[in-house]
Parts: sequence; structure tokens; C-alpha cells
Amino acid sequence: MDLSKIKTLIDFVGRSNITELTVTEKDVTVRIFRTSPGREAAAEQEAGSTTNPAQDAGADMPSRPEKTYAVKAPVFGVLHRTPAPGEPPFVAIGDEVEEGQTLFIIEAMKVFNTIAAPRAGRITHLTEIDDGEVETGDLLAEIA
Repeated sequence: MDLSKIKTLIDFVGRSNITELTVTEKDVTVRIFRTSPGREAAAEQEAGSTTNPAQDAGADMPSRPEKTYAVKAPVFGVLHRTPAPGEPPFVAIGDEVEEGQTLFIIEAMKVFNTIAAPRAGRITHLTEIDDGEVETGDLLAEIA
């Protein structure tokens, strides 16, 4: 594998939120790791608040979180919500996740990109796509 290909792979990892990339060509394997998983791809959004600020905290209707973090697809590819066929999904709506926890895998050009949680929190939204194509920037999940 030549140096220009390695530089291209490094640039690819730098532009995406994948945490690890392993590429093998002939008898050479290159592994690239990211030190801060997924922070760049998570876009912070202000959630529209439907609660009245004068509402009591103990009211019947729970208040919506003020901020949610959108987890978006960093690359085009096939989204996998499970680690392998027949296994349970990585996460479900309502699950508590930790920063860096695997949420999805996107398969792009025979490379499996792990999509990690950019922050700790509770999953409030998940895409319904499974084993289907996603575009760069598609909303995959929201974490409150």
C-alpha cells in the first residue's frame, strides 16, 4: 500500500466519526484509530420546548429535555443496527448509553464503520432503517 492511499484513509477517518478503520491490501494491513470517538459528527440541536416554564416539576406531564444531540450518518453506506444477523440491536429507544458506546455500524465500500455515542444519555429517537442505505447527514438517533 502506498503512502498516498494511507493519507487518503487518514483524511477519511478525520472527516467521519468512525473510531477505528482497518484496511488490508495484499499482505499489508493498516489500522487507524481516532482518539475522541464521534464528537465531530454529533450536531447539537435545541429541542423545541412544549412545556410552560411555570409548570411544577411534579406535574403529570413530564417535561421534554431542553437539548438533544443528533447522531448523523458520517458516510453513505448500509446501516446495520445489530452486530450480526439474528442478534439483538445495539440500542433501543429509551436505553441509557455511555459516551463511546456503539450505536450502529455503517458498511461503506466493504469497510465497517462503528458509529459511537457522542455523549452519555438516553436514546429518544432511532431511525427505522436496518440493513438499508443511508446518506451522509441522515439522522440516525437522538440522545437526550
